[in-house]
Amino acid sequence: MDKIVITGGPSLRGEVQVSGAKNSALPILASTILGGGECVITNVPRVVDVVTMGKLLGILGATVHHEGNRAAIKADVIHSTQAPYELVKTMRASVLVLGPLLARWGEATVSLPGGCAIGSRPVNLHLAGLAKLGAEVSIEHGYIRAKAKRLKGAPIYCDVPTVTGTENLMMAASLAQGTTVIENAAKEPEIVDLADFLTKRGARISGAGTDIITVEGVRELRGSDHEVIPDRIEAGTHLVAGAITKGSVLVSRCRPEHLEPLLNKLREAGARIRVEKEQVHLDATKTARLKGVDVRTLPFPGFPTDMQAQMVALMSVAEGTSVVTETVFESRFMHVEELRRMGADIRVEGNRLVITGREQLTGAPVMASDLRASAGLILAGLAAEGMTEVLRVYHLDRGYERIEEKLRGLGAVIERRKE
Repeated sequence: MDKIVITGGPSLRGEVQVSGAKNSALPILASTILGGGECVITNVPRVVDVVTMGKLLGILGATVHHEGNRAAIKADVIHSTQAPYELVKTMRASVLVLGPLLARWGEATVSLPGGCAIGSRPVNLHLAGLAKLGAEVSIEHGYIRAKAKRLKGAPIYCDVPTVTGTENLMMAASLAQGTTVIENAAKEPEIVDLADFLTKRGARISGAGTDIITVEGVRELRGSDHEVIPDRIEAGTHLVAGAITKGSVLVSRCRPEHLEPLLNKLREAGARIRVEKEQVHLDATKTARLKGVDVRTLPFPGFPTDMQAQMVALMSVAEGTSVVTETVFESRFMHVEELRRMGADIRVEGNRLVITGREQLTGAPVMASDLRASAGLILAGLAAEGMTEVLRVYHLDRGYERIEEKLRGLGAVIERRKE
């Protein structure tokens, strides 16, 4: 098992390019089984979750060819409609094959999902929506089983906005007979990216990016090419890396409009931000110490929960007191104990963290509990005095492409070692 070893201190400086969005690539890859023809997807990040999705598509019968950041997939024939526990347990996004399998092949058997341990993320909204479309849905022996001769369009209201739920229902509705209207839909950029790809393939989708998505079902989808959008969470992580080290970092090949909630908080903390067409420059070199700011995570376009751990690390060395409130997941504070090992002053009050910034953190061995916690601990290590070892970085590899190489390119003293 690998670990990341960091010697803190250097201010990061330079340019870093953002990879494709993992959370966009996964539903797009899953959606390729909705129709025949070749789909060529570019700007696909080479991270473990993407590799896992490729394996799952292969098990189902699709032909998958990866070459660098390009994936070519053909799903003219599917040999199986079952997504096995061995793969699904490692990645929650495997549940995204449920809607496409059911819509095109009339049945699907998908293991209940696993993934990061950040609290309950039930799939009940997926199942209730598919039932509205006419599917017979049951849970047996740890597997979701769904059947339908052909789905039929229907109005669907989501009790809470769910990203994977919206994606699953949008994919299923693409081949349903009639019109589906999804209300209280999630509005994340990754949903818009999926809708754009499906539209290229012949789907009829309007309203993606708003809370009402309308899908007019079609008989079949064709192959198409598509470029995955840049990863807004990776971009944000590098910006916070510049801020926490009092550095000057240019993040390129990103979409600044997807980063506004974070950019506003970084400006409020005292960092200088310059936005251009596809890049953001952060300069914290002229600020003696950033100020503490309050953060509340919310579904898009609010502050992303996937940036909460990174922001907690930054606030741990900011001046004054900050309050970080987590409203999306109920168990996403497992990085707090590890940050305390590094000297952070953090108090947990229900779903809030009260953080009193310290002038200096100290390096320590810490253990990652999930994907974004891994990133938060690495950022803390960049700013800490001495050496920090981040263990269990297999979480990190699920969602960040070559993060230690990219940070090293900015001047960080960081390397990957075998435990």
